[in-house]
Amino acid sequence: MDLFSNLALGFATAGTPENLLFCLIGVLLGTLIGVLPGIGATATIAMLLPITFQLEPVSSLIMLAGIYYGAQYGGSTTAILINMPGESSSAVTAIDGYQMARKGRAGAALAIAALGSFFAGTVSTFLVAIFAPPLTAIALQFGSAEYFSLMIVGLVSSIALAHGSVVKALAMVALGLLLGLVGTDIYTGTPRFTLGIREYADGLNFVALAVGVFGVAEILRNLEGESTRTVLMAKVSGLLPSRQEFKEMIAPIFRGTAIGSALGILPGGGAILASFASYTVEKRMSKTPEEFGKGAVAGVAGPESANNAGAQTSFIPLLTLGIPANPVMALMIGAMIIQGIVPGPNVATEQPALFWGIIASMWIGNLMLVILNLPLIGLWVKLLTVPYYVLFPVIMAFCSIGVYSVNANVYDLYAVAFFGLIGYVLAKLRCEPAPLLLGFVLGPLLEENLRRAMILSRGDPTTFVTRPISATLLAIALAVLIVVFLPSVKKKREEVFVEET
Repeated sequence: MDLFSNLALGFATAGTPENLLFCLIGVLLGTLIGVLPGIGATATIAMLLPITFQLEPVSSLIMLAGIYYGAQYGGSTTAILINMPGESSSAVTAIDGYQMARKGRAGAALAIAALGSFFAGTVSTFLVAIFAPPLTAIALQFGSAEYFSLMIVGLVSSIALAHGSVVKALAMVALGLLLGLVGTDIYTGTPRFTLGIREYADGLNFVALAVGVFGVAEILRNLEGESTRTVLMAKVSGLLPSRQEFKEMIAPIFRGTAIGSALGILPGGGAILASFASYTVEKRMSKTPEEFGKGAVAGVAGPESANNAGAQTSFIPLLTLGIPANPVMALMIGAMIIQGIVPGPNVATEQPALFWGIIASMWIGNLMLVILNLPLIGLWVKLLTVPYYVLFPVIMAFCSIGVYSVNANVYDLYAVAFFGLIGYVLAKLRCEPAPLLLGFVLGPLLEENLRRAMILSRGDPTTFVTRPISATLLAIALAVLIVVFLPSVKKKREEVFVEET
């Protein structure tokens, strides 16, 4: 009965006119961002963080969540219609979705993607609702040592699931942790690494860093590689799959939902890993694997279900443990901190309306997407004809105004410019910025729990290995680190990274 009463509270919270409006804004923005290649949900949420400072906590988090899973829908639209994935998680969908479009089945492919995403979103929403309370109850039993070890697992997992060089991923985590040390020491009150600038006494502005590393750096990369977009397509018709296509999509949707729901919980994986895994599974299980790459229905239904399920179950570690599973979830933690909310298991007990309101809004948002997405296809495709050099000045202006409005601090604008250049250089060096952001977000919490555990144990470092849960988590982190350093795994990671870049 607790589950149903909690869901009733969630729907009552998410169903208010104000929250419904922000949910709609979020999913529409997310779809738009998914359609426009090169911007991405991470950069968009980073750029919109300043706006959320003026909103109610529930409304702001519902809107940001809508942007995230809305982008998964939008990315599939252009992947199918013009073979241009708007989101990296939709790259797999383009393989068979575009071939279906070339055969005159663009409408059916879009419908399969929408229906698969809606089903996966519905299932994963209820999975979040079912698993979040018991995980929260377990997390409430954690002490400082357990939280320190859990965060180590999160950081190591983000390294393991990043692409490219393991050493570079480790360096990005270390850099993020160092940047998180800037500010005032939490126990002694002594300023550190502030370079004598009083404005940095409270630490580097999370919004400025996120907007710079993801937003400005992404704009610079897009300007460098800007090319004329050609949109050649006939009017989309026949939005209903045939009876045969309907039969072919059912099993892949179920399998994709299961794969995405499981992989979405893992730190660093989420929607991208889920979509690739689903496509591999479908191809291996198919009786006609030669059809993949030529317009296979399973090649669209499976990955689209997986990426949406993965996007939503990534909220489980965020809501229950306060641990981000991917860069977007790290930004969500940043949004919670901006609102004065301490991420972690206490959110469910201290602010149940917010906790369950976010969960309920996921299902509402998915319903909005499946109703709105197909009728707006023509509008989204027309937006692709807008040159990027027209879009980027507007984006930059809103970024600057938004960042400055948070603290009215001109140093935050300098930080945006600085971290924008840093993010661009990191991209050129093929260093993923996601581990950096995770390190920056988790760094202060990691330090606080480390020092608190040492104080409680009177300086005895063995407390981390004598407590069973803490020792188990550290063993998991060590095992993952050993695996990623194996020569065969390192070689495969770098090969995949080169192919993707």
